[in-house]
Amino acid sequence: MTQSPNPSILLGAHVSIAGGIHTAVERAIQIGCTTMQMFVKNNTQWKGKPLAESDVSTYKKLLSESSIGPVVVHDTYLINLCATDKLILKRSRAALRDELDRAELLGVEYLNFHPGSHMGAGELDGIRRVAESLNIIHEQTPRYQVKSVLEATAGQGTAIGYRFEQLRAIIDLVEQQHRVAVCIDTCHIFAAGYDMSTEVGYERTFNEFDDLLGLNRLVAFHVNDSKRELGSRVDRHEHIGKGRIGKVGFGLLMNDGRFRNIPKILETPKGKDMKEDVRNMRVLRSLVGTAAS
Repeated sequence: MTQSPNPSILLGAHVSIAGGIHTAVERAIQIGCTTMQMFVKNNTQWKGKPLAESDVSTYKKLLSESSIGPVVVHDTYLINLCATDKLILKRSRAALRDELDRAELLGVEYLNFHPGSHMGAGELDGIRRVAESLNIIHEQTPRYQVKSVLEATAGQGTAIGYRFEQLRAIIDLVEQQHRVAVCIDTCHIFAAGYDMSTEVGYERTFNEFDDLLGLNRLVAFHVNDSKRELGSRVDRHEHIGKGRIGKVGFGLLMNDGRFRNIPKILETPKGKDMKEDVRNMRVLRSLVGTAAS
């Protein structure tokens, strides 16, 4: 199943760390990734056992010998940086701090996370609380190099971050703004109402992003097609070209020179053999240098 990737295309997938953190690199190599995303602990638990020194050194050695990079870490699903429950908020802040520690230890460039859900307190309150959480965590980690990456959401339920204006508002309240970046999930923004399935909609979407946030703030893409329709605010990932965005939208993305050096990472459904990732990456690579259709 090993592919021969084009090293000039930063394309990869979210890979498992089952068996140790270093196995993520092995899996990424196996399917032909040139970039990758992973968790740094069990994604369904608040706390994880410390990373063993041997695991860290093995991970770094394998990564240095590969053509993979940059690496993105995705936070655990329990974290909600704007939780109204004080205990959940405290646990969320401690968990994100722990994951920043792990990412820094591994030399990872980016820690990606969803801003959170305001749970009925309102979007303005949620925005304020997310920024407050980041300010507290950044103050505790003053010399860290890993970036805190806000992921654009679909706006499902009470999730914030589904409008570029909301991401801008969070960043405006962060004291160390140089430490904050943004990840665009293609499924999420489409579900949130940003139409990147046509050339006109694609240009409008990224012009708006540039006007509000600046393209220099964009450090990663999650490349996922959408099962649900434009503006549905329902987060359901689909295989590339099989959903509502389609090959036209992904063709525009894969051929956009502005994003050549930005990692594009799959989060589409798959089994343990990862054959779906191989298939999806093949489709995305086939769109490079050709007219999308």
